[in-house]
Amino acid sequence: MFHWLKQWRHAHIIKNSTVTPDEWHEAFQNLSLLNRLNAQEKLKLQQLAILFLHYKSLEGAENLQITTGIKLTISLQACLLILHLGLNWYDGWVSVILYPGSFSHESKIIDEFGVEHLGISYLSGESWEQGPVIISWDDALHHGRMNGRNVVIHEFAHKLDMLNGKANGFPPLHKGMSASYWSEIFNEGYHDLVHRMEQEEFIPIDTYATTSPAEFFAVFSELFFEKPSIIKDHYPDIYQLLVLFYRQNPLG
Repeated sequence: MFHWLKQWRHAHIIKNSTVTPDEWHEAFQNLSLLNRLNAQEKLKLQQLAILFLHYKSLEGAENLQITTGIKLTISLQACLLILHLGLNWYDGWVSVILYPGSFSHESKIIDEFGVEHLGISYLSGESWEQGPVIISWDDALHHGRMNGRNVVIHEFAHKLDMLNGKANGFPPLHKGMSASYWSEIFNEGYHDLVHRMEQEEFIPIDTYATTSPAEFFAVFSELFFEKPSIIKDHYPDIYQLLVLFYRQNPLG
């Protein structure tokens, strides 16, 4: 009964979307990482994006005006991760906050003498557990074009990771996926990448992936959707696990 009502409500929301065909076309054209999708997948992604925009609140900070183009750029990429998972994977939070550019973040830093300092860094994105996703629009605007960097995918991968609590590179796995195997393969991959970076070995993966297992998962999610061959060439077992988790195979 409730499932039927939910389906009816979703169909009603999709049917009454005010986004024009030209606006959808432009949004898809500007995001080359969506080119691999077939017509059926693009329609499904479009419908997910409509529902995402209905249930989530996109808010501009520092006087940023949220246009239809901004809404579609963010929602299409956010929903790419859950294309075969479902919108319920983004339950438990509401807001996406967009800054015009990078934004400041205060954090406590303890130096080598044990003295605590207040440090300020500038970020392109941030995700809060059970809280908002915060994104620099200037960064998001220049991502999604198959260059391997994508702040939207990065931050929304953190959101999936946080469904198990604090982000740690271990999102909820589907039935039939082995938790121990996931941990083994991702831990091996993480420590291997750290070692290779320390040895100054060239590998086309952002060094930020070595910051923590959580960032490793988020950076590899960026690559999975933008430059999947890099993962398959260097970490084929991780690639196969991401195929199983996202239920997508960017390399066919």
